[in-house]
Amino acid sequence: MPPSVMTFAATDPSSGAGLQADILTFASIGCHPLSVVTGITVQDTVGIENVMVFDAEWINEQARTILEDMQVMAFKIGMIGSVENVAVIAEIMADYPDTPLLIDPVLSSGRGDELANDDVQAAMIDLLFPQATLITPNSIEARRLAFYNDDSDEAENASLDESAQRLLDIGCEYVLVTGTHERSHEVVNTLYGETGLIKSYNWERLPGSYHGSGCTLTSAIAACIAHGLSMEEAILEAQEYTWQTLKAGFRPGMGQYIPDRMFWARDDEEE
Repeated sequence: MPPSVMTFAATDPSSGAGLQADILTFASIGCHPLSVVTGITVQDTVGIENVMVFDAEWINEQARTILEDMQVMAFKIGMIGSVENVAVIAEIMADYPDTPLLIDPVLSSGRGDELANDDVQAAMIDLLFPQATLITPNSIEARRLAFYNDDSDEAENASLDESAQRLLDIGCEYVLVTGTHERSHEVVNTLYGETGLIKSYNWERLPGSYHGSGCTLTSAIAACIAHGLSMEEAILEAQEYTWQTLKAGFRPGMGQYIPDRMFWARDDEEE
């Protein structure tokens, strides 16, 4: 029986990011996807036009109904949408402390559309991050979350080491900062834990802009953990998988490229 992984996320009609990206990734890595819809977006590969956030009661009922019926091997959280939703998800997670919790702190879209205001960010930091096994902010999100109460100039100029340490101090067990937004020849992703810096991973920077790469990476890590890999093993395998999805990415619309989460199926067809 495939291990089940539950995601809390908003929909994306383009299937580039969000709920659909999580489901595709879980299935591609051999997991059974369970989904709790936090909201509905109107978006394409260019950007987000509108968002309808679900009430917290709906979030709670969706999750509790499934959790009373099925065993979940890992949780993944994406876009949450409101302070009330953060609170109810935190309550649910508190009932499953032994199940790994991975958070992709979605603050904005690739185009810059705001998806989490200051209140939602504060609620995530106070209620969810202390329960997190791993959070996977990009470098911009890491600085923004680590210094959310401080001067914006200080956040922009802060080192990633200092930002990660602040997030660890909140209570996260691990922090993986992705370096796509940094001005470096290669993409450098950096893993931090209790002892500080654990490992840096260097990846060839691919041309183009991708819609849903962060969702894919976090979901892939959750899927690997659900299969029994250790955190460091899962992070390495998930990065390799994500890089391959980006290398095989395609551009179905007028905006960003979409990762091909089923790249391996196309490879089999060619062979």
